[in-house]
Amino acid sequence: MLKLQDLLKDISDLPATWTCFDLSTFSQDKSLFDYQQEALKFALRGLWKYYEDCVDYKPGESQNAVTRRKEQFYEWYRQNGIDIDDLGISIDKQRQDIRNLLTDHYPAQNNCISYKNFINRMAFWMATGSGKTLIIVKMLELLWRLARVGEIPQHNLLVLAHRDDLLEQLRVHVDEFNAGNELFIRLRDLREYPEAKRKVASLFSNHEVTVFIYRSDNLSDEQKERIVDFRNYDDNGRWFIFLDEAHKGDKEESKRQHIYSIMSRNGFLFNFSATFTDKHDIISTAYDFNLARFIKNGYGKHITIMKQENRAFRDDEDYSEDEKKKVVLKTLLMLAYIHRAFEMVQRKVGNSVYHRPLLLVLVNSVNTEDSDLKLFFQQIRDIGKGKFEAQVWEKAKQELRQELADRPQMKFEDQELKLDLALYDLLKPEDIFKGVYNAENPGDIEVWVRPSNRQEIAFKLKNADQPFALIKIGDISEWLKNKLTGYDILEGFDDEGFFQRLNEDDSYINILMGSRSFYEGWDSNRPNVITFINIGTGTEARKFILQSIGRGVRIEPLAGNRKRLQNLYNAGHERARVLFPKIKDIVLPLETLFLFGTNRNALNKVIENLNLEDPVKTSHLIELEVNYETVDDHPLLVPIYRFADRPLIEQEKYKMGKFKIAAEELELLKRYISYLADERLLVALHNASPDQIKLLKQCISDQDKYFNTRATRYYSRIELVISQLFNYFRVIPEELDNFKLLENEISHFKQIKVFLEDIAELSKKIAHVKNYPNKMAELRRKFDSQELSFDEFINQLKSLSNKEIFQVNGQNLQIRHVAHHYYMPVLLSDSQKIDFISHIIRHPSEVRFINDLEEYISQDGNKFSNFDWWVFSKIDENVDEIYIPYFDPEANRLRYFYPDFIFWLKKDKNYYIVFADPKGIKHTEFEHKIEGFKKIFEDTQGKPRTFPYNDLKVRVYLFLYTEDQSLLPDGYKAYWLDNPEAIVERIKC
Repeated sequence: MLKLQDLLKDISDLPATWTCFDLSTFSQDKSLFDYQQEALKFALRGLWKYYEDCVDYKPGESQNAVTRRKEQFYEWYRQNGIDIDDLGISIDKQRQDIRNLLTDHYPAQNNCISYKNFINRMAFWMATGSGKTLIIVKMLELLWRLARVGEIPQHNLLVLAHRDDLLEQLRVHVDEFNAGNELFIRLRDLREYPEAKRKVASLFSNHEVTVFIYRSDNLSDEQKERIVDFRNYDDNGRWFIFLDEAHKGDKEESKRQHIYSIMSRNGFLFNFSATFTDKHDIISTAYDFNLARFIKNGYGKHITIMKQENRAFRDDEDYSEDEKKKVVLKTLLMLAYIHRAFEMVQRKVGNSVYHRPLLLVLVNSVNTEDSDLKLFFQQIRDIGKGKFEAQVWEKAKQELRQELADRPQMKFEDQELKLDLALYDLLKPEDIFKGVYNAENPGDIEVWVRPSNRQEIAFKLKNADQPFALIKIGDISEWLKNKLTGYDILEGFDDEGFFQRLNEDDSYINILMGSRSFYEGWDSNRPNVITFINIGTGTEARKFILQSIGRGVRIEPLAGNRKRLQNLYNAGHERARVLFPKIKDIVLPLETLFLFGTNRNALNKVIENLNLEDPVKTSHLIELEVNYETVDDHPLLVPIYRFADRPLIEQEKYKMGKFKIAAEELELLKRYISYLADERLLVALHNASPDQIKLLKQCISDQDKYFNTRATRYYSRIELVISQLFNYFRVIPEELDNFKLLENEISHFKQIKVFLEDIAELSKKIAHVKNYPNKMAELRRKFDSQELSFDEFINQLKSLSNKEIFQVNGQNLQIRHVAHHYYMPVLLSDSQKIDFISHIIRHPSEVRFINDLEEYISQDGNKFSNFDWWVFSKIDENVDEIYIPYFDPEANRLRYFYPDFIFWLKKDKNYYIVFADPKGIKHTEFEHKIEGFKKIFEDTQGKPRTFPYNDLKVRVYLFLYTEDQSLLPDGYKAYWLDNPEAIVERIKC
């Protein structure tokens, strides 16, 4: 299913006011991960598209401008093939109260409210544990900055979450953010909104922004004690609303979802969740980093589901005590094995790595007479006493070993779990007592409680120094009264809660037992084993399982680095490069989350259904082949570049490389510099270096030489002007170094991914087209040797085809043998949004170019035949490394232009490289690309420079291909073509 993210991927270059943000820094001690920064980048693209590209926002704009903006955003979806026409709301199917609510705020046509009224939204599909709250806080900062410079309206900000602990988590993160940033985010209860608005005209100030927060399930269309009527806070729908898992709730949830949309109808809605199922949310997803991607990218532990089932604890099945004991022993063996790996890692590299492994026991019933928690605890108690038979131990150990030896599947990763079991084989009962119970020998259990904490019970063997297990439930009173009679209970010890300290290095709790009172909002990297007992398979149970797994997969092998060690090593992390070779063979148990459940199939189904709406598809790699018949031994040359020895500002030839700024803002800059007077103030206020101060004065003294004031570039803030100007001073252009023979600079044809279960038919058709030249040659040979009559030759020739069609869900993939192409066959599609294959030709202008070229070279006497030889190839900008560097004054930085095609043509000693880019003239940045090309490959008269390479004279050309050359500005018509024949005519061969 296509979604907003697929559209936003095509938006790569935003204006300076949309890109001059520090997306990495969160606080003094915390930075955002790359995927969190990526989420922010996609959010900025979406906001830019809505607030600037659709209808440019202007302060004080009319309601008509908002309506037109929504209409254009809606049309943009439709033009890109996203089916949203059926997402409108049929008011006839709604309850009367919801019908009235909707028609009071939205226009209805034919008893339907169009989805264009709800189009101003973005969803962020983020895995549990991926740090959604950090992204929300950082996005609040971005909205403040964008509103301060007038790119978006200064609307009210509201964060809604469906639980108090999520709001508390937001407060904690905001406090951390405030401690290390110039912006102060002030959180206020939504009910304080009228008072806040009375005090100040704007909730945005130079260094502070007010953000309102509230429980999402307390927002309604009626007023009670904690339930608030949204109409008292509506402010004509001018809200930026953030939903943090706020789509969860009761039967009134549908109405609340409409209320969120109504309150943001003239603003914007940001929806964050780990589990989206509604089509509205999926289609509007601007960034997807769900659990599968979270793990595949190395941010979480591997996941494997064990075959062992906790069926011995089911109410409707009768199992012996030994069977129950064996089930629990397996989880303890698993924990002890991981603990041994943890100890070995510490012996090898010290104790500042990884985490002390934890067993998480999640149950359905807590306080019933024979509750799941009670039955499991009884087995923990008996095993701690040493009450298990040797044969039960051996059977549990061998069964678990066999399952591990069978290499269970790692979920989402298409790999098997390959553990070194030598360490496992050494396990003895003493390892259970030491690694799980914190004791040398069996012993009786004693109970630790704190009178001030009615949610925690800790357990310790009497012969141990430290507690080993913790029960965390809503209220421990029932347990103390009815389930722990006869135990020694110690009260009143002076210590903070065990649960609160679970992540501390000196926490010796190895087993955490409970229900649902702690799984959300809990942040720990310690769980390595989770056992689910009678959780069920209903909707709420599935959410519970996914949320708890999301908490369990977190990992932090090195302090502050939440990625698996190998991923850190591959990324060049300094300490990981030292540690990984030493411990790479023993860390896998610590980097894996082992899941046990009462019903393994149900558990498996829950996880597999995680990506039901947007699966991480099965992929196959297809490698096409170089067309050696065409390429032969011909030298295919590509340019290589080096950085110039001087920055762009010092190079006379970069006349279009002037700094763009509106004339009035340049005057403001000049007055500001004059006002500061003392250069030391520039150093103090803007961290300016002596060289930057010198260049700044040089630019201001000769503004016509360095500034382009014909532009309408507004930075709105003087500090942004100076920051961008200093960035401009640092731009160093690239220049031609030499030419080299083509090696791996074109490689996309070796990296084609097909997202289908079965590619047998596709592979067969590719092979058929690939063999077309050989079959044609064989057919000619047989005819020439008179093995075939003329009629037989013609009949077989008719059955021979140089193209095939492969179709999936109405999307056609064309497989063609294109003469003179660098590799074969060529894969292309008329459907730009074809989604089952990557790295093919799909843009309409590129497909048209190939069609026109094929038609032309099939003609007798075409001018390409005048060359000794010629070859051309598609260039994929996402993979290949053939480009033209240029300075983009809009983005104020050096950029790379990747033309769509490259041609190599040779005639005698003359060698031509031609770049062809079939894009429409609406891509106005072509001027900067052409100027970049001219600086490198043309002389001062605009003629191609001649470069010697061995005995060849090399010239390089750039042509952009359009349907109608007459629409172009005169100064650039020489670089545009509207037919393939003109390529040859222009290079005058």
